[in-house]
Amino acid sequence: MQEAAERALQSQLDAIEAGVYSNGKFPGRMTYREYLESSKASGEDHGPFTPYLQGALVALEANTGYIRAMIGGRDFDDSKYNRATQAIRQPGSTFKPFVYSAAVRAGHPVTEIVDDSPLNPPVIQLDSTLWQPKDDDDTTLGMIPMREALYLSRNLATIKLGMALGEQTVIGEARRYGITTPLPPYPSIHIGAKGVRPMEMIAAYTAFATLGTRAEPVGVLRVEDRQGNILWQPAIRRDPVMDPEHTWLMVDMMKDVIRRGTAFSAVWKAGFTLPAAGKTGTTDDYTDAWFIGYTPELVAGIWVGYDLQQRILEHNAGGGRIVAPAWTAFMRDVYDRRPAPPDWVRPDSLITREVDWSNGYLATPFCPQDVRHWDWFYPGTEPTQACPVHTPFGGIGVSP
Repeated sequence: MQEAAERALQSQLDAIEAGVYSNGKFPGRMTYREYLESSKASGEDHGPFTPYLQGALVALEANTGYIRAMIGGRDFDDSKYNRATQAIRQPGSTFKPFVYSAAVRAGHPVTEIVDDSPLNPPVIQLDSTLWQPKDDDDTTLGMIPMREALYLSRNLATIKLGMALGEQTVIGEARRYGITTPLPPYPSIHIGAKGVRPMEMIAAYTAFATLGTRAEPVGVLRVEDRQGNILWQPAIRRDPVMDPEHTWLMVDMMKDVIRRGTAFSAVWKAGFTLPAAGKTGTTDDYTDAWFIGYTPELVAGIWVGYDLQQRILEHNAGGGRIVAPAWTAFMRDVYDRRPAPPDWVRPDSLITREVDWSNGYLATPFCPQDVRHWDWFYPGTEPTQACPVHTPFGGIGVSP
């Protein structure tokens, strides 16, 4: 698995530097190969931080936390700095599942309507800075269901949801998933604007993969003597995070990231159709790009960026575009040599309803077909009122 990880990450970094994602160019940036040629000539020692594009990858067994693959950087001989365990990087939208997990835990249905429109007025954060965020494509979608806001990774909807829940609630949710780095109670944390350790961020997703239990990463599996007798073996640490019912709802939403969201082209459309879910991540200035994805048995996360935090590319450097292809290559390589995992088993207690996605009410025969969707609910959170908007009297209006 380690070799598969190295092949996937190196190939993706080479592709970025070759201009595959930037019209055949990589302007103003030193590639890894150019660096090797220049450093050999100059004999320069840059210390632990390198001037070329870097990456990190961690693959964990979901149930045990066993580290099956880990890459801390591109060239260990050149830099022994382990970006997987030592770096503090902004997680971008890979942090958003904690916001939605807090909402689901609090009883919000996945079809609840959230507002994807600009903040008005702009937010004044605790450090007195004025903050007016937007989405990468500079568009707004208006009123949309939580599920759609997550799989399309909408910033404004997520920020408003997080603010309604409260920053301390979201911080507490991240702590449940094992995030230990400082998280200031600013609204910008809802879209991952505060640094985390990649290892912690990736390990957090084991709680999704296992339907509710986080596994602490384990690097040393056992110590044996020369006869193969086990002298020492670490205890597996598994911490409960959330019940299977609510976690299954989170997984189902994160499946949509792959099936029709920001990772669709790089994963599902690319042919990886095994049971899987995940989340893309990108910072506003394109200095960090992520994809953390998982099957029911394996969690793998990849980060790409520069040590000294410069833009990876000038445009379109989203995690779904420039990182998720490496995850797909790695997972395809892994599952070419092992049986496909069974899908997550849906808890029997969950119930289903057909909902009008334009307003969150129960759908009726008068609702347009394109807004009618079946979805799953924790009992007691399902909508009970029929849509009052779409009626037999001209299609839209107020029911008599």
